[in-house]
Amino acid sequence: MVEVNVAMIAVDAEGSPVLLLRPVDGAEAGVMLPIWIGPMETAAIMVTSGMTDAPERPLTYDLMVRLLDALGGSVRRVEVTALVEGTFHATLTLLTPEGERPIDARPSDSIALALRVGAPIFVADEVMAEAAIPDVTHDAGQTLAEFTDFIEQVEPDDFRN
Repeated sequence: MVEVNVAMIAVDAEGSPVLLLRPVDGAEAGVMLPIWIGPMETAAIMVTSGMTDAPERPLTYDLMVRLLDALGGSVRRVEVTALVEGTFHATLTLLTPEGERPIDARPSDSIALALRVGAPIFVADEVMAEAAIPDVTHDAGQTLAEFTDFIEQVEPDDFRN
């Protein structure tokens, strides 16, 4: 497993939001993992990351945090575990009074929740090997404009087997 953080949210050529995860450090440096997400998850992640103002009323993920707190639970970690036919899969591990409870979840929902509580986010080595792209934002020979050009041209189907 590779620990990652949210590097940025970009927009592809069709106007779809792409969540870009970057390894925290280590052997996987120099790559990013793109995950296409929905508009609601984009808004939730942007609020948590400080990219936009928080709404007056709590979002669904804020409610989830409050429910976990009320039930004596917490988020232990998020793991992006698989890429099946172009769809990412994740496991959200909760700490409960009965012990750890893994929950099958979408990566976007899991990450939005993890960001709210400061839980670590991991990606399986196999997923990084299959779907990671070069992180041209950190390559001295590349520019952010070149990376933006790449995002504008890439399509979700480019990552299907």
